[in-house]
Amino acid sequence: MASSEFGQAFEGLKSSEFYEPPPTGPPAGTAGSGTGSGTGTGTARSIGSGYSILVNHRQRGNPVLKAICSVPWEFSDIQPDYVLGAKTCALFLSLRYHQLNPGYAAERVQALGSAFELRVLLVQVDVREPHHALKELTRLCLRCDLTLMLAWSADEAGRILDTYKAYEHKSAELIREPQSGGALAQVTDALTSVRSVNRSDAAALLNAFGSLAHVIRATEEELALCPGIGPSKAKRLYEVLHMPVRRTGSPTKRK
Repeated sequence: MASSEFGQAFEGLKSSEFYEPPPTGPPAGTAGSGTGSGTGTGTARSIGSGYSILVNHRQRGNPVLKAICSVPWEFSDIQPDYVLGAKTCALFLSLRYHQLNPGYAAERVQALGSAFELRVLLVQVDVREPHHALKELTRLCLRCDLTLMLAWSADEAGRILDTYKAYEHKSAELIREPQSGGALAQVTDALTSVRSVNRSDAAALLNAFGSLAHVIRATEEELALCPGIGPSKAKRLYEVLHMPVRRTGSPTKRK
């Protein structure tokens, strides 16, 4: 009887202005859900949930979390510091902390095991002389099959995690330099094959002389007058362009 009365009362409430239907889809109010709020419930989720970065509780209070803005994140009971996908994880390390606790990184890597195909060691460079420490960590990464990523601020470290997650299911073609097989690209590649001549120099030469043929016919002094070239590059470029062409193999005999 009481349950039926409650049901009738609730139906009346649903038709009033005070009722809002529950949200559908992934929970948007959990920790770091698109905003990097940093206050979470700590609810553990499956590694394969897919829509958010899972964060180890030991990272609570890390400024890196404030820079994760493009994807949601939430605290979870995980072994790595961050789970960025079903096959990708990351360990975070501050160089300042590494200098105080030199064995910490190796211990974390050993505890991680081989559960993930891509394992990232994200290092924040926050000391004045990082070279010796980075050599040690590079050897660790080579020995334990980790990818070493360097960040010079907490914001940069957060953006790296953000990008790994955002591109989790994207093709590698998206981050490769576009390849063009046109005539301009071929001429540029030919000019930049000369030592110290870069793409900007090649563009300046083609803009000044109009074509590769005119670049080849130009004198050394004319080449040196081109913006960005100068006497040294002009001398080297002129020598390469007027170098005798050698045939390879035996010449074809005429019948």
